[in-house]
Amino acid sequence: MKKYVARVVLALLLPLAALSAQAADEIYEGFQYARLETPVEPAPSAVGKVEVVELFWYGCGHCNSFEPFLHEWLQRKPAHVEFIRIPAIFSSNVWRLHARAYYTAEVLGIVEKFHAPMFRAIHEEQRALNTEQQLATFFAEFGVEEKKFMDTFKSFAVDVKVNRAERLTKRYGISGVPAMVVAGKFRTDGPMAQSYQGMLDVVDHLVAREHQAASTAATSK
Repeated sequence: MKKYVARVVLALLLPLAALSAQAADEIYEGFQYARLETPVEPAPSAVGKVEVVELFWYGCGHCNSFEPFLHEWLQRKPAHVEFIRIPAIFSSNVWRLHARAYYTAEVLGIVEKFHAPMFRAIHEEQRALNTEQQLATFFAEFGVEEKKFMDTFKSFAVDVKVNRAERLTKRYGISGVPAMVVAGKFRTDGPMAQSYQGMLDVVDHLVAREHQAASTAATSK
């Protein structure tokens, strides 16, 4: 009887394993993701890990819709993943303004409290957050006094981060957001992956591959 049950369980599991393998096999370079022409060196914090970068803009409706999927993924991401958010900067001044707001929150140590409410304020509450004064009022809701906000917003530390974000937006070769970059080598986005969950499936695929390659290289030394 036990052998029969084992065979039944095995018969049920094999098709699922085949489907899983098939799903992995259906992720192809040039289709669901692209290789960067010139790799970008991962951040120092990613040493020994696989870096995963999300590029976003607070004014982007697709980025707002992607947030719940990304939040769920962050709860289960492997320990060997170093996740970094980068506010993309294209030509519009408001992209730079929102990037500066993100890094102001980061420097002030409130970025985790600030990030989701910023999306919510723009897309659900329909609030205008497109000027320094509007942002100062918004930051006050997190206990940041206006002078402290303005000093940080215009600080050298934030300048450096914003300029780096602008350079990386170009170097990653993205044409829109949200976009994800893995290990400074590969990028994917909604149109390539065909869905928000598809983007994260591609990320998981690339992370597993990069982690395996690093583990193999380490054991062969």
